Amino acid sequence: MTDNVVVLGSLRNRLAMSLTGGAAVLAIVLFFAVRGYASQIAQEGQDNILNASVSSILDAAVLREGAVELDFPYASLSMLSTSADDRIFYAIYEDGALLSGYDGLGAVPPVLSGKSVFTSIQYDNVTVRVATASRTLIGADRPRRVSVSVAQTQDALAETLNRISRNVAVFGAGFFALTTALAFWATSTTIGQLSRLTTSVTRRGPQDLSPFLKPVPTEMVPLVGSLNTLMSRLDQSLKQSEEFIAEAAHRVRTPLATVRSYAETTFQRVQKQENRDALRSMMRAIDESSRAAGQLLDHAMVTFRAENLIREDVDLDGLLRDLVQRLKPVAEMRDVELHLDSTAPALIHGDSVLLQNAFRNLIDNALKYAPMETTITIRVQTTPCISVEVFDQGQGFLPDEMDKLAGRFVRGSDSEGHIGSGLGLTIAQDVALAHDGTMVLSNRSEGGACVTLQF
Repeated sequence: MTDNVVVLGSLRNRLAMSLTGGAAVLAIVLFFAVRGYASQIAQEGQDNILNASVSSILDAAVLREGAVELDFPYASLSMLSTSADDRIFYAIYEDGALLSGYDGLGAVPPVLSGKSVFTSIQYDNVTVRVATASRTLIGADRPRRVSVSVAQTQDALAETLNRISRNVAVFGAGFFALTTALAFWATSTTIGQLSRLTTSVTRRGPQDLSPFLKPVPTEMVPLVGSLNTLMSRLDQSLKQSEEFIAEAAHRVRTPLATVRSYAETTFQRVQKQENRDALRSMMRAIDESSRAAGQLLDHAMVTFRAENLIREDVDLDGLLRDLVQRLKPVAEMRDVELHLDSTAPALIHGDSVLLQNAFRNLIDNALKYAPMETTITIRVQTTPCISVEVFDQGQGFLPDEMDKLAGRFVRGSDSEGHIGSGLGLTIAQDVALAHDGTMVLSNRSEGGACVTLQF
């Protein structure tokens, strides 16, 4: 029953959301990390080309007759061509004075001669990457410092980064989707252990209080240990209750038999009618109490023995023949005939003591309700499964009560005037369940109640 259970979210959903959230964060971090690294690599590639362009221009600078001459190499700028047709700017300075190129490019003299300095600036309303290097020319009068700056727009670089970003985004999305699927699979696998434990508990019968022995993950050991402890306590409590009931029933039945014997002796001696009626009522009450005590003993025995079945090959035909033979005197006293309809052995692997107890209670019930001068039939069938039917020629079960009669201490509304405790059908059903069978109550079309135990 889960009606009174307070639900606080889903453990599966929490675990899945945690794993999915972690995958999302990891995918975002991966995207920016890869994009940043790709940007760095692409920028280094552009800087290397700019540096080669600057170096080729500087190498062409010479000093002739006290003036700087520079045979501008064509390849120094052609090597900067890109698919995006990036714009290229250059500036050549002699001791800070512009010799050629675009004024205002803002060449920055490098710290060391021959070393390039790279900067990103805004020039002509666009962002350009500038490489600057310098070289000192030794003349007859004085040294001359030549500085060269080459700048290039970054359209091709931006296109490359955008392409890389798209690819990384697709990869990140695929990674996230795969991680999400793995998260739900891992969550289902993990929660599946709890589901299997739940199923194992649910499928247990009401009398199965044995410990859980199947292997479980380390995290579930405390839970299973607590369940096993609880099962042990319940089993001990149930055994104590059953032992108490059996002991109480035994102690009650013995003095009842003595009182019944004295009451019957007194009944034979008393002549006054009102005293005889009183003694007859007393004997009836004693019989009911004695029967109830006996069935309590039977029920306690069935409950205890059902958990520890002593299985052997049992021939139901032979068992029932012996039982019918012993109950025939009781049936003859009530003018009822017992008829066993069995033509072949019916072997089952079960507990003969419990099976005999179940059939005895069924036949005893039939004897109580069967009309005089009628027949109670016990039929054994082996096809399509082994079953035993006990049916009489009485009024049958009331249809609206049929589903309740197997409950403990439940008696039909037509039981008035019949001695009983409401445990006969309960015992028979418990025995059938202990042997993986079922008990079916029905009414025969010819008239009479029918109880069938199927194995």
